[in-house]
Amino acid sequence: MNARHRVHEEWMRLALREAADSGPDVPIGAVVLDPRGRVLAADRNRREELADPTAHAEILALRRAAAAWGDGWRLEDCTLVVTVEPCAMCAGAAVNSRIERIVFGAWEPKTGAVGSLWDVPRDPRLNHVLEVYGGVLEDEAAELMRSFFDRP
Repeated sequence: MNARHRVHEEWMRLALREAADSGPDVPIGAVVLDPRGRVLAADRNRREELADPTAHAEILALRRAAAAWGDGWRLEDCTLVVTVEPCAMCAGAAVNSRIERIVFGAWEPKTGAVGSLWDVPRDPRLNHVLEVYGGVLEDEAAELMRSFFDRP
């Protein structure tokens, strides 16, 4: 295992911790790290909790990171780590934030917009193209989702 993969796994463990405390929401966690790998923000899905259709883990973490980063809305050279492949809304928000890369765990064949159904962050027609690393600790991330949807 190379050093980059080890770092991505460390970051994914942070996102998995966020997802594990999901309450009534689908267990998805997100973390935004600065260029040195320090956590700027972390959050989890809160759509049910906040009654907000945009309260996805990625959106909430990106908002908090932008406020903490001090460069307005731009998160250049930062990394978004999320337990499940982002949807179109979240992938678009990542592009618009100018984040450098997305690292995600489980693939989402029904709604994924980072390689499954669409590939928003790497679309060369957009004004910003991101690096993408998928499948990091995929089994652990997928198990969180399976457990949630299998519960009575």
